[in-house]
Formats: sequence, structure tokens, C-alpha cells
Amino acid sequence: MRHHLHRSHGQAVSAAGLLITLGIIYGDIGTSPLYVMKAIVAGANTLSEGFIMGGLSCIFWTLTLQTTVKYIIITLRADNKGEGGIFSLFALIRKRAKWAYFFAIIGGSTLLADGVITPSITIVSAVEGLGIINPRIPVLPIVIVIITGLFLVQKFGTRAVGRSFGPVMFIWFSMLGILGITQIIHNPIILKAINPHHAYDFLTKYPNGFLLMGAVFLCTTGAEALYSDLGHCGLKNIRITWIFVKLTLLLNYFGQGAWIIKNSDSIMSWTNPFFSIMPGWFLVIGILISTAAAIIASQALISGSFTLISEAIQLNFWPKIKINYPTNIKGQMYISSINWILYFSCLFVVIFFQRSSNMEAAYGLSITITMLMTTCLLSIYLYYQKIPVYIIAVFLAVYLSIESSFLIANMNKFTHGGWFTILLGGFLFLVMYVWFSGRRIKNSFIEFIHVDKYIEVIKDLSTDETVPKFATNLVYLTKANKSAEVESKIIYSILNKHPKRADVYWLLHVDILDDPHVLEYKITHIIPGTLIKVDFKIGFKVQPRVNLFFRQVLDELNQNNEIDMLSHYASLRKHNVSADFRFVVIDRIQNYDFDFPPREQFIMDLYGIFKRFGISEVRALGLDTSNVIVETVPLYIDKEIPVILTRNDLTRHMG
Repeated sequence: MRHHLHRSHGQAVSAAGLLITLGIIYGDIGTSPLYVMKAIVAGANTLSEGFIMGGLSCIFWTLTLQTTVKYIIITLRADNKGEGGIFSLFALIRKRAKWAYFFAIIGGSTLLADGVITPSITIVSAVEGLGIINPRIPVLPIVIVIITGLFLVQKFGTRAVGRSFGPVMFIWFSMLGILGITQIIHNPIILKAINPHHAYDFLTKYPNGFLLMGAVFLCTTGAEALYSDLGHCGLKNIRITWIFVKLTLLLNYFGQGAWIIKNSDSIMSWTNPFFSIMPGWFLVIGILISTAAAIIASQALISGSFTLISEAIQLNFWPKIKINYPTNIKGQMYISSINWILYFSCLFVVIFFQRSSNMEAAYGLSITITMLMTTCLLSIYLYYQKIPVYIIAVFLAVYLSIESSFLIANMNKFTHGGWFTILLGGFLFLVMYVWFSGRRIKNSFIEFIHVDKYIEVIKDLSTDETVPKFATNLVYLTKANKSAEVESKIIYSILNKHPKRADVYWLLHVDILDDPHVLEYKITHIIPGTLIKVDFKIGFKVQPRVNLFFRQVLDELNQNNEIDMLSHYASLRKHNVSADFRFVVIDRIQNYDFDFPPREQFIMDLYGIFKRFGISEVRALGLDTSNVIVETVPLYIDKEIPVILTRNDLTRHMG
């Protein structure tokens, strides 16, 4: 039986789909004009025309080579049944390149870490515009109130305001373009910055030109998030809207550049040319629109973080934690622990850095690492797609050079606050690495045996009335992929650890697939009427609510007369009472008399600590806790125990 979950609306190209795409996809990259040119100006020794033209040329070619060519043209084609993002990309190759998990968890952890600064820098940059109207307006309290409200509303979902995101972002990008044009028409020569020669001069002639590539890089930080949101809107919608978005972004950047050249003598290091190009009468309106766009960008970051963590859980990169679904909009979820980690991290960033100029100095460092990891994973994917090796080599040479240059330039930010995102990313990497490695170590101790050897004993136990009945239906969760196999510990639980007689034994196997949206199951009657296996095939973006899925399976089997769902007790059956079920979940723990090698023991100790902060497998799988038994068994019971004792009374006894 096969079911495919329907992906969200907006996949087909339509006016509504394009508007939704504007509201979902471009929050991060679309709000970059708030701070990119300001960061470049702040790092300038002298504000010459050549310097500004060079900075604009670098922005143009960064958006063209990095965002347009790498992500819009190439990377978006590496979709996993319509889904994108670094974990979706890894899922495409993990069966053939299991070692690539290292790239995935580095990229995922740095993407999450650098994203913490996105709400802070965008909202602070927008609200700082009020300082132009009245320098005494307190920026930080307003920012803290906005951020607090933003994170508080997450548990209720954003359905009520979500429909406004598209129109607001359309207004935002239209405003960017119009403001840029009003400045360009006074200095159209600024358009010559498209010539890459100006970028070359910027990097070679100015002493800090190369280091300022860290500021230039801020114009493309949202490209990775753009790829992650592919599944929400679809490839065609993104590519069509990008034409409009890129045009308005470039018009605004070039408009800011034209204004800077015209007013270079009066510009202070703290001047934000984004607000300076606004007419005085429009300033309040512009600040309000900017703040709304910043909030939408922050919302996109928060939702993207929830999605990233949910994928990490399914791919065994993150401890199982509770996921809520506050609305019936597909893909909208709420993870309380992640929400509050992000909230307090954003508060720290706002209070510690205080000004957007200080945040610019910290922003972008770790996201360059994410882009490098995406490049590595994408090259592996292209190789398995049988793309000619020389094309892959050119792709790697170009983008490893570009992104390594950005990384080197951004390393200058480490002491200026970049240490925070590296520290946070390092912690997230540690959690992902330990969880993935710990599960792999535990799974290495699983021994699978052929269930055929135990068919007769299970039949006899099921009908042996001298053994008290444990349950009418006894359900075990198994990790065995093959229908003919079962873990030795399940047989041990049924036969040895308090023999468990049942009329029907069930084996439930959950297989997380690389396909993100599949939801199907398969039935195998190993012993007709006595031992039945259910294989659930679930996509890595589907929440595994096993209790709900199993009930549906039982209903369908009952309708097909494959099972009897009435109680097997005569007194209850007479009144049409449903049969009883009990679940057994086996938790494998380390033996006290068995030690891992030092490295593995360190990983397992950390694994045990992280496990305490997650939820149990029972809750993670959506099982009814009222009829679940958790049995602990040692990891190491299937091997022969070496003889280390010697009996010394045999001779005396025999004599």
C-alpha cells in the first residue's frame, strides 16, 4: 500500500505561486541591502569613485556567479523529489557515499549557527533607521520587543499573517528598485561597474580590498537558505522570481553606490546609504516597510531552522525531540527547544553587539563553510549522475576558489565576533557527530538471525496454555530490513526474558527513505495468523507517527479479512470488544563488564548525556505510552563469554 504526501501549493507557475515564492524564499538575501553597502563604506580608507565602482562590481559578480549560476542554475536541479537543502542533497547520495555525512553535518551545523545572526542584523538594521529621524529613539528595546514577539508567536503558527508575506515582499522589492532608479538616473555612469575589471581593481589596488570581500559576501548569504526552501515553492517559481529579485537588488545597490559617490565628502562611517537615498517624506514609510521585511526574513530563518532540525532527526543526526504542528499548513512546525535556543542566541547577539555595524563584522563567517560543504556534496552528486569528470573538475576549481577566498576574507571576522557563530556551530556539530556516531556504534552490536529457525517454537509458545497470556497482540519494533530476519534480542525477549505468550506477534519496521515524501507499507505473513511483519517506508520529511499508521494498517487488514480485530476472550468477544495490544520497545544499554575503546567510550558517554535532553523512542514514534513496555537489554549478550575462573574443589570432592 502506497501513499504520497502532497507538497505545498505554489509548485505550479502562477501569479499566486510567484507571490508566495517572494514571501517565503528571499527574506535573507532580499534584506541584504540594509547593511551590505554600509559595511563596505565602513571598511574603506578613502571613498573614491573607483573604490565604490569596484565594490559594486564585486557585488554584481558575486550575485551572478555565486547565487545565479551556482544555486539558481546548478544546485536547484539537485532536488530530492522537489526538496532542497544540504540534508536533502546528502540523502540523495548517502547510500553510495556514506562517508559524505561529515560534509552534511558540518554544513548543517554552520548554516544553523550563522542563521542566528540573521534576525538580529536585519531587524536592528531596519529599526536603526529611526535614528535618522530622532537619534534619541532607543533602538535596542524596540528590537528586543520585536524579536520576543516573533519567537513567542511561533507556537501558535503563522497562518494568520503568512498570507501577507508575499504582498509585503513584493512591495519591499519594488521599493528597492524604485529607490535605486531615483539615484541611478542622476549618475548613470555607475552602471559601468558591471565591468569585471572594476572588481579586479578593487581586489588588487586597495590595501583592504580583499578583506572587504567579507562585507561583499553578505549580499549572497541567503543563497543557501534559498536552496533549502526549494520544496516550498518549486524550481520554476524560484527561477522566474529571481529575475525580478536580482534586478531590484542590483538597482538598489547601484543606487546606493551612486549616492555615495555624489556625497562622499560628507559620509560618516556610521552612515547607512540605504536610508540616505530615501526622500525625507518617505523615510517613516520606508522604515516601516524595512522592518516588516526584516520580520519576514527572520520568520523564514526560524521556519527553516525547524525544518533543518526535523530532517536531521530523521537522518539520525539529532536526538529525537518533540515536534508540534500548530496549523494544518504542510511543512509548518514548531520545535520548542530549538525556538528558545534561537531566541536566547538572538538576544545575546543583540545585547552583546548592540549595533548592526558590529554584527556585520561577525556575520557570514560560518555560512561560507556551509557553501563549501554544499559544493563538495554537489560534486559527489554530479559524479553519481554520470556528469563528465572534467566538468565536475571545472565546477570544483571555480567554486572552491571563490568560496575559499570568501572564507579567508571572512576569517578576519573571527576576533570581531565571528567566534560566536564558530563556537555555536562547533557545539551543533558535536551534537550531530556524537549522535550519528553513537547510533552507528550501538547498531554495530545488533545481531540479526533468521526467523525461520524459531517458527515452530513461536507456534508452540502461542498455543501453550501453561504459560500465562502476556497479550492478545504483542508488538515489537525491529530494525531488520529483511523480512526473513529479526534481531536476536527480540527472540531473547519473547523466549527467555519472561516468556511472552500471545495469539499474534507483530514486528514493525520503520525504514526512513531518501525520498522525502513517501508514506507506504508492506505486509509479510511470516506465520499466517501468528507472526506478521509490517514494513513502513517513510520519507525523511515525514513525521513517523507509528501508532497512527499502525491503526490504519490494522483497519485495512481487518476490512480485507486478513486479521481478526475482535477480542480473543470469549466474554469480551460476545460484546464486540476490540482485541488488546501491547508494545515492547527494546532499549540496548552498555554492559557494566564491557568497555569500548577510549574514543568510542567518549562518544557513547556524550551520547548518553545528549539522549537525556531528547524524548524517548516511544514518544518519538507516537506510540500510546499506556500500553508500551520498555525492556533494557545489554548491548553485548550474543558473544561467548571467556572463561576466567578456575574451579579448585573438584579434586578434593572426587577424592
